[in-house]
Amino acid sequence: MPEHRPLAPASPWVEVVATESDWDAADPDLLRSIYAQLVWIRTFEQYVLDLASGGLIHGPAHSSIGQEGGAVGSVLALSSEDSVNGSHRGHHQFLAKALHHVEPKGLDPLEPPADAVREVLLKTLAEICGLDRGWSHGRGGSMHLQWKDAGAMGTNAIVGGGVPQAAGFAWSHRYSGSDAVAVTYFGDGAINIGSTLETMNIAAAWSLPVCFFIENNQYAVSTSVHESTAEPRLSARGLGFNIASWKVDGMDPLAVHLAMTEAVEHMRRGRGPSVVEVDTYRFFHQNGAFAGSAFGYRSKEEERSWRARDPLLQTAAQLQRRGIMSAEETAQAVATAKAVMEEIGSVLVEPLPGGKPGERRIKPAEWPDPDWVDVGVRGDLSELSSVRVVQPDGHAVPVQETTFIESVAAVMGRRMETDPGVVVMGEDVHRLNGGTNGATRGLSDRFPGRILGTPISENAFAGLAGGIALDGRCTPVVEFMYADFMWVAADQLFNQIGKARHMYGGESGVPLVLRSKVAMGTGYGSQHSMDPAGVFATNPGWRIVAPSTPYDYVGLMNAALACQDPVVVLEHVDLYRSSGPGPIDDLDYVLPVGKAVVRRPGNDVTVLTYLGMVAFVLEAVEEFGQVDAEVIDLRWLDRASIDWDLIEESLTRTNQVLIAEQGAVGTSYGGWLADEIHRRFFDLLDAPVRRVTGAEASPSISRVLERAAIAQKDEVIAELAEIARY
Repeated sequence: MPEHRPLAPASPWVEVVATESDWDAADPDLLRSIYAQLVWIRTFEQYVLDLASGGLIHGPAHSSIGQEGGAVGSVLALSSEDSVNGSHRGHHQFLAKALHHVEPKGLDPLEPPADAVREVLLKTLAEICGLDRGWSHGRGGSMHLQWKDAGAMGTNAIVGGGVPQAAGFAWSHRYSGSDAVAVTYFGDGAINIGSTLETMNIAAAWSLPVCFFIENNQYAVSTSVHESTAEPRLSARGLGFNIASWKVDGMDPLAVHLAMTEAVEHMRRGRGPSVVEVDTYRFFHQNGAFAGSAFGYRSKEEERSWRARDPLLQTAAQLQRRGIMSAEETAQAVATAKAVMEEIGSVLVEPLPGGKPGERRIKPAEWPDPDWVDVGVRGDLSELSSVRVVQPDGHAVPVQETTFIESVAAVMGRRMETDPGVVVMGEDVHRLNGGTNGATRGLSDRFPGRILGTPISENAFAGLAGGIALDGRCTPVVEFMYADFMWVAADQLFNQIGKARHMYGGESGVPLVLRSKVAMGTGYGSQHSMDPAGVFATNPGWRIVAPSTPYDYVGLMNAALACQDPVVVLEHVDLYRSSGPGPIDDLDYVLPVGKAVVRRPGNDVTVLTYLGMVAFVLEAVEEFGQVDAEVIDLRWLDRASIDWDLIEESLTRTNQVLIAEQGAVGTSYGGWLADEIHRRFFDLLDAPVRRVTGAEASPSISRVLERAAIAQKDEVIAELAEIARY
């Protein structure tokens, strides 16, 4: 028989229970502040549900009524310098953090609210209603609440989507030398999601000061936690990653405060992340003012048992027991809050003209201007006014024959040398003499602690980099070993990083550079070969750079790193091995955003191309010899950065256009570009836009099938032959 040796977790896992003696020992001012926060948040939420019932909330109203104890108890252990983010059900978390920011010494439940408190309540209500005076001018609404000054970095509609960002906030705090911590709030539904578990792993591996705060409210919509997992004690997840973990009754705000105080001290002392699980209960359904029992997935008896433990009732009873407040005073605090919320609401709503008694509408002047709909998808590039932008054509600095990959490593080293906020992360970037392709060669030794080799977890480290970018103190450069891996991290790239600037009001930048490798022709097959340009071009927020020479790479990477928008820099493996003109000793020039370049002048057809396809097009034109093609290297591929002026100038002479790309037709970049050219320049065209693309299938491992799936010189020649026939 084998010997069985019991194993024990390497990190502690404890349950914290507040006793009556803890309530007796608690500072009266702390208890008064807890109660005041509970009252204001509860009253606010009830007012939101009232508006929703009247049809004045467009979209969901995810009430946190019943769960306030966890938010209040935890936030009062934090400071304004600490960062928090949360989930779609995040009103209570956001309000607790914002109110604590404006009243750091605590709120008194019997004192009239200060103007700053009223402003927090008004702006939050306006945001939930989708109005211009809201935090994000109504763009975020109920599920996307952000006030960075207060350390409230944004609630999130994607379950688990905000968790990786909090690790980025924590990394930024530590890198800056602060002892501030980050807290990410999420529920029982998010605990089993890959992004959450990946982030727990990377936070523990890097010993980041981030708290994974689990609001176990027992149900993900209508699916109970007992149906979702065999271990409903969700803080047990922390043990698998060697994270110190606490479990506590979330209906007891003092117990939460005691547990959170311990967890925060653990993180501030450099001991790594923490998990705090609070057992709590949402009194209403997933959305709106109905109880869950109305939909049949919970019983009325269960709801009554949880309501009997209401954190407001428990706190009021303890205040009365200790003689800190009387029953009349606790009731007065509630009545005062309700009256103030009515006053605040009257700023935004008014009786419906000609309506029935009690019918209301949003005041028309409160709505945002519809013309503002696209403003802030990207920034205005004013940040580039302080850098040395050179002319888009020719060479503005002395050049010599240089390999493409040498320029990649050289410009990254120069930027890290001049900007201590630039940090690089990705799989194996710290090893193998510069990662798998040499792009970070020599940088790990030169810049210790800033070339971060990550676990295989694109969702986590892309989101972590997104958090760093949202924090704003550093500029992360993320390397995806292959472009196909963007699908693994699609939520972070497209739902989070790409949408963040616009979603949160258009005012805060998201400075992040994603280096993504296109590997067609290498034999790596269908899951390592895609060109992602078409996918990025059809998602909002991203700028797209496609350098084709060493000189361009330096100038375009400098532009990307100076930009306050997220930029994906596409790199083709064919170019890594190539050589061409590159700077001799000047690595600081910046090529302008939105400027293409003519690689070959011509009069018969305008060929628009990019990246590794540029060389194939030039070879095809010269070899075929029967069409005088003007070849334009687009360089910038996103909708906002296309050089429409140069394209129009060329089409005025040639009157026809060919878009040439290597990748599969299904994810084609040229599809949307052709549509836009038809709409913009229809009167200049003598023929429909022609296109060269790869096949429908992704490239295969077989050398023959891979070549058949992608476009190169021969496919361009075939299309030029068609042009020559007419």
